[in-house]
Amino acid sequence: MEFRVGQGYDVHRLVENRKLILCGVDIPYERGLDGHSDADVAVHALIDALLGAAALGDIGQWFPDSDPAYAGADSMHLLENVMRSPRFSCYGIVNADVTLIAQAPKLGPWREKMRSNLADGLCVALDQVSVKFTTTEKLGFTGRGEGIAAEAVVLIKKLF
Repeated sequence: MEFRVGQGYDVHRLVENRKLILCGVDIPYERGLDGHSDADVAVHALIDALLGAAALGDIGQWFPDSDPAYAGADSMHLLENVMRSPRFSCYGIVNADVTLIAQAPKLGPWREKMRSNLADGLCVALDQVSVKFTTTEKLGFTGRGEGIAAEAVVLIKKLF
């Protein structure tokens, strides 16, 4: 059985008058992430990890921000499009691990909903998905509250 590892990273700036969507969860906060789609950094990093593991390019190739069709797009739908793609159909997810990097807001209360959303989007069991949070101890753009970053790692296996 062939196993492959992929990693992804994404960053978006925090701005006024936008919803804060992370792992498909609408987080109550005074600012949201700026981007062409819903700017869900966690899902964007996860999609890049999946595409990288399968050597299928990156999120920008699949869902370019120059395409008006993706303006305001729900990132969970983008994840589902990748998972349903015939190009990805020969792979199964072993596990996914996502880390959100933000000084604020505190995200712990939404961890299980985030895990559940990602497990559903990946079509895997809840115990195959991990979501973690960290700060940068007030250092850098995340520490100053200017944006949120996310990292993701996945292990996939070739099914046939």
